[in-house]
Amino acid sequence: TSIFITKKNTSDSKVGDIEEAYNRVRKHNFSGNRGQAIKNSYYFLLTTLVGKIGSLVFTIFIARLLMPELFGLYGIALSTIILFSSFSDLGISTALLTFMSKKFGNKELSKEKGYYEHLLKYKVILLSSVSIVLLASSYFVANYYYHKPIFLTLLIGAIYIPAVGLVGYFGQVFAARNNFRMGLVKEIIIQVTRLTIVPLVILLLIGKIQTQFLLMLIFLSLSLAYTLAALFLYVRIKKADFFKVKTEKLSKSEKSELAKFVLPLSVTALSGMFFGSIDMIMLGRFVASEFVGFYQSSFSLISSASAIVAFSGTALFPILAKLGGKRLERGFKKSVRITAIVAILAAIFTYLFSETIILLIYGAEYSNSILLLKLFSLMLFSTPIIAMYSSYYISQKNTRSYAGLLILSTILNIVLNYILITSFISRGMMAAVVGACIATIISNYIYLIGLIVLRKKVWRSLKGIPSLGNIKLV
Repeated sequence: TSIFITKKNTSDSKVGDIEEAYNRVRKHNFSGNRGQAIKNSYYFLLTTLVGKIGSLVFTIFIARLLMPELFGLYGIALSTIILFSSFSDLGISTALLTFMSKKFGNKELSKEKGYYEHLLKYKVILLSSVSIVLLASSYFVANYYYHKPIFLTLLIGAIYIPAVGLVGYFGQVFAARNNFRMGLVKEIIIQVTRLTIVPLVILLLIGKIQTQFLLMLIFLSLSLAYTLAALFLYVRIKKADFFKVKTEKLSKSEKSELAKFVLPLSVTALSGMFFGSIDMIMLGRFVASEFVGFYQSSFSLISSASAIVAFSGTALFPILAKLGGKRLERGFKKSVRITAIVAILAAIFTYLFSETIILLIYGAEYSNSILLLKLFSLMLFSTPIIAMYSSYYISQKNTRSYAGLLILSTILNIVLNYILITSFISRGMMAAVVGACIATIISNYIYLIGLIVLRKKVWRSLKGIPSLGNIKLV
């Protein structure tokens, strides 16, 4: 599923590409842009597999240990914390990836450090502000909006948000410098730590302490896992060559360019978080927690599978940022075609074997999730393609139109969720959950259609832009 880069177009078969990629990985030969693309894809694939398989195993463990009711409370708390955390980035991490990758390619170490320190300052301010707001509003959210016992859990969110935010920011530094190996190590630290500590906490304390305290300790353990990963990345950054040079402050024009790039992404980041969390947050308001657990269990499976199918988009981000014109277009189309085929096969498989998947993974207690997984299988096609289109737009700094489309899609998602949940709830809580599922699917496909239409406009604006030397995509 990777886009391979070479110095001339050839008629080599896909088998030849795969064989070359295998030989380069086996011999650790990653020279040239083609080798860099293979290396990025290789490490990002491993990172994705570790992250998504680890997350899936983690979700299965806690879903089986907590059972639908407590698992639903866990999902509501996590979705709420994630929603708050959306205000702690506002496109800063993506801007760091985009602008640092440009300076790294030009070997401007002092300017790399300038972007790193300039954006880190705003990142820390946002993380601190969001944590304070969450602390101040936790009681109201838990007791007046949800009417559920998650107050103490939301308080721990004030620790969880900075830990996750710094991991994301520091991780982008290595991605911008084409060092995807550090991302793999980081992911291993997170997965091993939380897969060790959290199940142990649940097994030792479930049924012995109140639900609030159990959920609080779970999120405290998760915060520890991300804190360890953030410390590891920070220590590695301090050893990097760019960190040892004198900082070159950003000029007014560079700050202006950065602001023009970040502002649309700020809206995009907020809209993206709302798009991904609004269903859980609205369900938490209207239905009992066990029904949220049914929804989350099926959605988690689809999210993990979708990320694995679409792994190549992020791996190639630093290279796409340097390409343009027909070379970019040719490589992007090829990658989308391959991803679409894999996505369709995955969606068909999931639909046909939904019952077996749910009963085998979660157990009979989650049998209500079978119907939801059948419906969500439709998103196994749309979600990976959306991820690739998103990387395409951001890599070419075309964020304004992309942000506008995401805002409209998010508003549509909120409206549809409210209409369908409130309309279906008269038929029962499970019907309301199905309504949320349908709303999410409809919004997802409308968003994809919008991205496809928008890309034609972007492509017209990119025609004639030269790519990197004589390098061509095949």
